[in-house]
Amino acid sequence: MAGRGRVRGTAAACALLLAGPAGCGAPATPDTQATAVQRLLDHRATAVLHRDRPAFLATQAPTGDAAGRPVAGAAGFDNLRALPLAAWSYRLTALHRTGDRATADAELRYRVEGYDRVPVTTARVLRLVRTDGRWYVGSDEPARRAPEQLWEQGVVETVRGTRSLVLGVGQPRRVLRGYARLADRAVPAVDGAWGARWPGHVVVVVPRSLEAMAGLLGAPASDYRGIAAVTTGEAGGTGQTPADRIVVNPDAYAMLGGSGKQVVLSHETTHVATRAVTTAATPLWLSEGYADWVGYRGDGRTPAQVAPELDRSVALGRVPAALPADADFAFSGDAGRLARAYEGGWMACRLIVDRWGRSRLNDFYRAVGAHHRRAGAVEDALKKVLGTTPEAFTRQWRAYLKARLG
Repeated sequence: MAGRGRVRGTAAACALLLAGPAGCGAPATPDTQATAVQRLLDHRATAVLHRDRPAFLATQAPTGDAAGRPVAGAAGFDNLRALPLAAWSYRLTALHRTGDRATADAELRYRVEGYDRVPVTTARVLRLVRTDGRWYVGSDEPARRAPEQLWEQGVVETVRGTRSLVLGVGQPRRVLRGYARLADRAVPAVDGAWGARWPGHVVVVVPRSLEAMAGLLGAPASDYRGIAAVTTGEAGGTGQTPADRIVVNPDAYAMLGGSGKQVVLSHETTHVATRAVTTAATPLWLSEGYADWVGYRGDGRTPAQVAPELDRSVALGRVPAALPADADFAFSGDAGRLARAYEGGWMACRLIVDRWGRSRLNDFYRAVGAHHRRAGAVEDALKKVLGTTPEAFTRQWRAYLKARLG
């Protein structure tokens, strides 16, 4: 996280002299101001968790933050009132003081009730003022390079589906209900493909705009222009799914038809389901191709309809020589290259299902992720699960493209 050094007490050095042992110095003196600030943050967290507005306001500086700027008051508190919280806490990681002014680096951890098995963790910077010997919060903001939180963009609206929770800002409730219906269809579709070994519900976040989406992801808006949705979360085979969120780009999503919207949410829900076994060993052609395979599964579209860019390339005699590399999935402005990468990964997963069956595709996905590092992962899984080699599989994939496309 973004802590720039931990709060420390002072300790005297203890030396061993040639003439004989010497006594140690005085014990470390605790930083009483750091303790006081942590206590303030604990009170603030309890107020948020228990929806206690007066207690929250009691932690706020009455006149402004450390720079004299006016305080937003309880706006942030009121904005997250509808968010169902199971936990909310701050951990002070560093305190920088100048007299009665201070800046606190802290780690905010919170869980959405019924959905998060482990907390969302994000770095915060709080500017503090001390009045009559007590510390108060002047401002509470994302740390440098940390993403915004949804409630910082406005009042959070919530819509509960049967297997989904939709959180939105600046969106009509009827629009949020539409997302919930699509997510509720996506979850059983993923169950039918991947199996039930995942939590079986999703959280969908719908901000006001592309720019607001970028703020939630801590990245420039240009990185996500034309991308309908992304899934956040920490990859790694821990057996736990750390607070995954499907974050929607409402500008791009609105351009899709009904079936396209369903494919996008089913694709992203697949990423939630497979998170625990998706590791650094998993190439993007497999993780994105598998998610597309689930998204398009059973919708009746032909390969040429799902993979139009690759279809055109094959028709012109330009059959890819190799499976898509991770770099091919970069959103670098070459929309055709990006589309062919997704389409190539989808066709590879479709080939595995057609030749070896759905269960083998799932086994192959898990076997690749079990390596935790890229070198040798695909090669080993191809041999053990599918009984083939990378060279043979690539030849089969190229032949499959020629047979189904062009």
